[in-house]
Amino acid sequence: MKITELFEKQAKTFSFEFFPPKSFHASIDLGVNVGQLMKLSPSFISVTYGAGGSTQNISFDLLDYLQNKMGLISMAHYTCVGATADKVAADMDFLYEKGIRNLMLLRGDPPKGEAKFRYNPNGFNYGSDLVRFVSQQNRFCIGAGAYPESHLESGGLVNDLPNLKTKVDAGADFLVTQMFFDNQYYFDFVNRAREIGINCRIIPGVIPITNFKQIQRFAELSGAKIPESTIAQLEPYQDDEKKIYQIGVDIAVQQCEELLKNGAPGVHFYTLNKSTATVDIFESIAKHLKNQ
Repeated sequence: MKITELFEKQAKTFSFEFFPPKSFHASIDLGVNVGQLMKLSPSFISVTYGAGGSTQNISFDLLDYLQNKMGLISMAHYTCVGATADKVAADMDFLYEKGIRNLMLLRGDPPKGEAKFRYNPNGFNYGSDLVRFVSQQNRFCIGAGAYPESHLESGGLVNDLPNLKTKVDAGADFLVTQMFFDNQYYFDFVNRAREIGINCRIIPGVIPITNFKQIQRFAELSGAKIPESTIAQLEPYQDDEKKIYQIGVDIAVQQCEELLKNGAPGVHFYTLNKSTATVDIFESIAKHLKNQ
């Protein structure tokens, strides 16, 4: 099933993102975590891979398993860094043959060991190039990334939003945002997107805070700003794993409830392959939704 078909049935979707395990122990952990999250009946799941497609084969194998063995509606992340049109076409054929009908198409990060993206005169240099190429096949439902606080390389929303519209016009069916910690960025972003004619579903991406130092690194890499009030809550307990977990879950629950109450069409959870926090958050907001 395509995710756009889900949208016709579900006013709000709840989805989980995984990344392929890099070791035997990580594989066992992922299996346990997937099992925990499956009882929540997610609308769909997505699977990422490493910079420059470094774990693409493992990612595709995991997608095959989740889609065809577990029966989950699965979305493949796919990046175009360093790719040729022939390589992209072959990969699309492979995914289609495996029953994958949903893609998250991204430019991607520079290959491992390279700090900057290198222009490829014979390939795809922007996410919109990849979206346009795949969209012309008329086989997949296409998701694309959105940045409520603007992409780090864009120079701000004044440039980022027109670039995003280019992706949508190229064939993106829906958008999933980068993580953010202040919901006002999301609400403002959606309003500005609508003003310039971006009318597709924009799903907010939320990440549970279970490790203060880790989330600080993620925020720095993505350009997401952590509110001072959130830092004030977390910083005194940064070395207390249990306390940070509880505070982080409470913050995420409040964030999700506010998003859903004010019109967000669901939540996409960046699980970091950990089930407990996502389960706790999801069960809490599910109770909130029932009481509405």
